[in-house]
Amino acid sequence: MSDDNIEFTSEEDDLFEHYRIVADKGQGLVRLDKYLNLHVANASRTKIQNGIEAEAVKVNGLPTKASYKVKPLDVITLSLPEPPRDTEIIPENIPLDIVYEDEVLLIVNKPTGMVVHPAYGNWTGTLINALVYHFQQLPTGRNGEGRPGLVHRIDKDTSGLLVIAKTEFAMSFLAKQFSDHTIERTYNALIWGEPKEEKGTITGNVGRSVRDRRVMDIFPDGSQGKHAVTHYELIKPLRYVSLIKCNLETGRTHQIRAHMKYIGHPIFNDTTYGGDKILRGISNGSYKAMVENCFSMLPGQTLHAKSLGFIHPTTRQWIQFDTELPENFQAIIEKWENYVNY
Repeated sequence: MSDDNIEFTSEEDDLFEHYRIVADKGQGLVRLDKYLNLHVANASRTKIQNGIEAEAVKVNGLPTKASYKVKPLDVITLSLPEPPRDTEIIPENIPLDIVYEDEVLLIVNKPTGMVVHPAYGNWTGTLINALVYHFQQLPTGRNGEGRPGLVHRIDKDTSGLLVIAKTEFAMSFLAKQFSDHTIERTYNALIWGEPKEEKGTITGNVGRSVRDRRVMDIFPDGSQGKHAVTHYELIKPLRYVSLIKCNLETGRTHQIRAHMKYIGHPIFNDTTYGGDKILRGISNGSYKAMVENCFSMLPGQTLHAKSLGFIHPTTRQWIQFDTELPENFQAIIEKWENYVNY
């Protein structure tokens, strides 16, 4: 097979790679699992078989069995966990807020300030360091290392729910739902100002800023970045700020944060996207003191992954989880309510 017939489209914000392979014109009949083992680098036979069973592998747009015989010009698409970094993960006895657990998955409520996985500048103290301490033999990246059990992530200073896979099959099954955008994710955010409409949809490609690679920009013309859609709904207007609910149709890096800045309503205390400045009201007196006090109460942006819903890998039933806002997030809302009312 020519390398020209294989496409790799790795999402920066989804922890798996997408492959599209077109079989050669002269391809002889061979089992699908064996074919993929030959053409997908570093993918174990078990991972391939789990991907097929989880319907994360499709031939000509349709899920099929491992025994399917690949034919000339068949178009094969699949999603697999991304290649991990060659980095040792040190188990650390860090407490976890586990909302739910069974034999194949667990739901964790991540606190603000915790990095999800080790990376430059944050090799310890992460959620992954805690997971490898509390759980053994979690599924990993394709080379047997990297990010055990992780199928998605949220920013360091965003709190809330994450699903962790405990088996290879669960990892493939959940990864497919994230890839297909069928996972239901709801966030609560405190934003500057009040949106003109109580409900709305923000559509605009999200991609790295050419000025600062740490920041995501919006490209409404689709010239750069990846397609992104955020639905929002006003929960509580507080004159200068508003509490909103956001539902993600896609899951791009910094999607909600970048989209809210794009429409002129940065998330309160978001240092990356300009929300850590007074953007509504006067910048002096008791008001300024109150806002600065609110800033000091939370180390990052007021954004919380509140609910998470998906099809369970084993029961194939829809399950839904919800969590309360962190105490300091609630305290900030109460301060704004008291200021506005009194």
